[in-house]
Amino acid sequence: MPAEQSPALPIARTCPYAPRDEHVRLRETDPVSKVTLPTGAEVWVVTRHEDIRALLADTRFSSDRRRPGFPMLDNGSGAPTDVLPPLLLTMDPPEHGPARRAVLGEFTVKRMNKLKPRIQEIVDEHIDRMLAGPRPVDLVRALSLPVPSLVISELLGVPYDDHAFFQSRSASLVSRTVSQEEKQKALFDLAGYLDELLRAKEEVPTDDLLGRQILRQREVNGAVDRKDLMGLAFLLLIAGHETTANMISLTMLQLVRDPGAREALRQDPGTTLPAVEELLRYFTIAEQALARVAVEDVELGGRLIKAGDGVLALAHTANRDPRVFPDPDTFDVGRGARNHLAFGYGHHQCLGQNLARLELQIVIDTLLRKIPDIRPAVPVDELSFKDDAIIYGIYEFPVTW
Repeated sequence: MPAEQSPALPIARTCPYAPRDEHVRLRETDPVSKVTLPTGAEVWVVTRHEDIRALLADTRFSSDRRRPGFPMLDNGSGAPTDVLPPLLLTMDPPEHGPARRAVLGEFTVKRMNKLKPRIQEIVDEHIDRMLAGPRPVDLVRALSLPVPSLVISELLGVPYDDHAFFQSRSASLVSRTVSQEEKQKALFDLAGYLDELLRAKEEVPTDDLLGRQILRQREVNGAVDRKDLMGLAFLLLIAGHETTANMISLTMLQLVRDPGAREALRQDPGTTLPAVEELLRYFTIAEQALARVAVEDVELGGRLIKAGDGVLALAHTANRDPRVFPDPDTFDVGRGARNHLAFGYGHHQCLGQNLARLELQIVIDTLLRKIPDIRPAVPVDELSFKDDAIIYGIYEFPVTW
């Protein structure tokens, strides 16, 4: 008798505001279940909040994408292992802990608060440029992309004049439709660029994150591991602008759709940070980074996951779990729940989450203060959403006021 075929599970979103119906159905009827991905790979999918937290906290599940069975969401997801070292995102204990601690101090709340005046300057400059120019304006190009790009460039010590170069390469790397050859080309381009940048910083260390890491490595190890720093720079450069840029666009889309929430935030900026948590929960744009492979047999949610089995956590679905978030499909600007999974959970929780929160807070407060009547310049159903990317967002968002 042939083995029972696992049901096919589509991954791409069909709506910016809600998980797919298939994912919700699994959460309610079969929360830890075996499915077949669009690539043809058979993996476990986990859809409830409690089970995903257990998965992400359990070191018997590996983040190492080189392990057999690791679930890839497209056939071009693998990067050549000789170009970059394992990234923080893909490391397991015991290597992960020291590597994370080496850079964790760069992202503390205290250090982010020191960055706050400069981030405010950057946001002011770009919004003032919008106000001075013609309308309508594409919010993505005018604000969403340049603000986090400039912030992460300054943090790392990457010349902002090169932002178009790394934006185009990062867009290729997070797309589901770009070929493996194009992705490899983008990766080689970025690796070559970062190698040259780090060589220059080794000769004259600069007062930025990469320069400080060079000095730290010399002090601790007596030498600089350029490939290790290249991996760190690569991860922060991609993650530091792709995610926040897309969240800025989706945030403003939600606020122009919800005049009550927009006005409440404009009247009381002290409520912005709780609203940021709700926005992160509501959209959960990078859920598909939460993939693992079991390194030994593990029971999860009442199901036995065997060593070598791939596991995919659907955080967007879990962030709408009614067992955790009452009336979860309603955007509640005052909810303020920080137990969402938008930044992951456990030892791989997003390193730059404090920076992302700060950027979103400053953008929301400044945009609502300076352009309180901002609105879409085209019908919302005509917007082009990133259904083909592993980080969700909007390609263009024409606005006026």
